[in-house]
Amino acid sequence: MKAAVYERYGPPEVVEVRDVEKPVPKDGEVLIKIHATTVTSGDWRMRSLELPSGFGFMGPLVFGISKPRQPILGFELAGEIEALGAGVTNFQVGDQVFAFLGASTGCHAEYRCVRADGPVAKKPSNLSYADAAALSFGGATGLHYFRKAGVKAGERVLVNGASGGVGTAMVQLGKHFGAEVTGVCSRSNVELVRSLGADHVIDYAKDDFTKNGVLYDIIVDTVGTAPYSRSKGSLAKGGRLLLVLNDLWDMFSPLASMWSGKKVIAGPASERVDDLRTLAELAEAGKFKPFIDRTYPLEQIVEAHRLVDSGRKRGNVVVTIGSRG
Repeated sequence: MKAAVYERYGPPEVVEVRDVEKPVPKDGEVLIKIHATTVTSGDWRMRSLELPSGFGFMGPLVFGISKPRQPILGFELAGEIEALGAGVTNFQVGDQVFAFLGASTGCHAEYRCVRADGPVAKKPSNLSYADAAALSFGGATGLHYFRKAGVKAGERVLVNGASGGVGTAMVQLGKHFGAEVTGVCSRSNVELVRSLGADHVIDYAKDDFTKNGVLYDIIVDTVGTAPYSRSKGSLAKGGRLLLVLNDLWDMFSPLASMWSGKKVIAGPASERVDDLRTLAELAEAGKFKPFIDRTYPLEQIVEAHRLVDSGRKRGNVVVTIGSRG
């Protein structure tokens, strides 16, 4: 099968499309023929080892010291089940599905085996494979953090970095939960964020949300520019700061906020099948749809990596595989 492989850390050019062995499903697994996947900020960090400040020493220990332990990137996919391992009863051959493998990766390929009881769910019927492939990375992250924060209807939520893959998801999910949502982004993305349902949009080059006098119940930082030291004055009593992207020192923020009546929530998001089902239901109901910036065929995946590396992507970057993506 064809797969995008990287055998050393570095720039987009370390990724090459090659022929590799097609996997065979083990007991309890399904074999998925992949029609679409994405290139995310997670792929960029794993490929380049450019990690948030303080975490650099952990990269080789987690991903492989001399070379990548898993040579195929890709956090999420959408496709069709081609074969079942022994004991699988909850899926059938031909089922259209999407899956979120997270840091286990392996989705930049024509096929991937996934545990049938793992983070895989039926594809929403009203979404293309390209749309479904982009559901999970931002959507599951948003559900994870909003769940931990206990978001309530009527609360004021600010999303810093509202035009990215996670940010565009959190704007939509915040509205779904009944919050009053403010998005922070660049001027060129103001209309995009407003089109996603944001009640207010702030151009960060023009206005500083920490100086506008508004207190927010939840502040979501998806880009690492709103740590507790900067955001604490903009949090209401009982407010929660969700550090989707943070450096090592930010991990100590919960200690700093212990006596403030405010809460800092950080750490990696989990991959839960229930979250995928929730995202599928919201998509079916027309309440959540990932925004796709650009789509590339697998043969041009290096270009997809270059766009993500540039830091200028909006929403999601999709890679199609075969003719059905």
